[in-house]
Amino acid sequence: MTNRTSVLTLLGSAGGVAKAILAILNKSAVDVTDPIHPIITNCQLHLIDMKSVDKQLYFQLFPNLKQRFVFHQLDLSDKDKFIQHLKNTKTSLVIDVSWADTVEMMKACNSLGISYVNSALENPYIDENEDQFAGFGLIERLNWIEGKRHLITNSKAILCSGMNPGVVQWMATELFKNKPTNETPLACFIVEHDNSFFKDKTLAKENVVYTTWSPECFLDEAILSYPMFMKGQTPLFLYENVYDLEFKVRLGDIKFYGCLMPHEEVYTLGKLLNLESGFIYKVNEHTTKLIRSNIDDVDKIWDFEMKVLNPLDGELVGEDLCGVLMVYPDKEQYMYNVLTNIEIFDKFQMNATYFQVACGIYASLSVLLLDDIPKGAHYVDELLLNHQTNFGQYLKQYMKDFVVGENDKSDGLILDRMRDFKD
Repeated sequence: MTNRTSVLTLLGSAGGVAKAILAILNKSAVDVTDPIHPIITNCQLHLIDMKSVDKQLYFQLFPNLKQRFVFHQLDLSDKDKFIQHLKNTKTSLVIDVSWADTVEMMKACNSLGISYVNSALENPYIDENEDQFAGFGLIERLNWIEGKRHLITNSKAILCSGMNPGVVQWMATELFKNKPTNETPLACFIVEHDNSFFKDKTLAKENVVYTTWSPECFLDEAILSYPMFMKGQTPLFLYENVYDLEFKVRLGDIKFYGCLMPHEEVYTLGKLLNLESGFIYKVNEHTTKLIRSNIDDVDKIWDFEMKVLNPLDGELVGEDLCGVLMVYPDKEQYMYNVLTNIEIFDKFQMNATYFQVACGIYASLSVLLLDDIPKGAHYVDELLLNHQTNFGQYLKQYMKDFVVGENDKSDGLILDRMRDFKD
């Protein structure tokens, strides 16, 4: 975008991810070193959600954006009203962190030549008819978007931008570009260990699912899906409960076992790099034990209360480590970011996970605002491998620390790492 005055519309503005993005933009508005500072200081920010929001809270949380906000209550399933909003406001870019249909939101932007960035693939029909897609919801969403992406010819869109998917693809492409001469990796695994929890454990209720991001989306991966990995550019599923198996991860002195879960970047990286790929994820012990204790009847878990671990509800300790493990026959290379809840709350008043997600969205937003990329709908890894962008530079504006290292031997491919779950 060449104009320095932009009109941005944020979808799903009442949610935690939206607040995390706004927290970063609140810094952008006063930080002259921020690449998009000149744009944010002159932009309009239209905040859309189905629910009404407490405007005074937003003014309090994001004082540097106070004069930029315009609030709207709108059901995004009403596509005509959404398109009319885009026209009336002369929106130039949409940030979508809602649960609205991704294709419909993107098509509306495409019809008007409006740039678009989102954090995840959403399809209400698949979500509302889970019996038809039991175990395979993610791959159905991917198949559906793959059949529609070619329709986006009049706008620039970046899909699935956050921490994972999003930042982890940047880590993967960084390791892949700098791989040892004449060596080809066998696999690329996304790895995450999130042990965030209340400092005062008495705040935790017994039968409550606690996660650092949407519990519903987490459970979709953890109990509604089968374990999935990519091999030969083909998605493969294990006919097992996700939490019946766990898989070994080593990152130097760090070692943990996590569960294999379906994820967008597993599919896109496996396709693009033609490597075995998978997502190995370990969450807090409370939620792990809750799932394990109901593993024979996981449907019960959907009736439990679900809560995002919000530091405003009680001090959080622990950290979220998220990164990439590139596997070779006789060694492994890794790259990861790890953030503590205490340091992120002190600076941004949110948990570490939401901050990581917001950094990925910020980097893609900056690409759309500042870089020259072709029209079309791009996954982050596609964009990084096929086009020149400053994604990494933008990312490091707020996510500054990455650990890079090497294991002097390999634990092998997915099935080599597998064991039955152990308490």
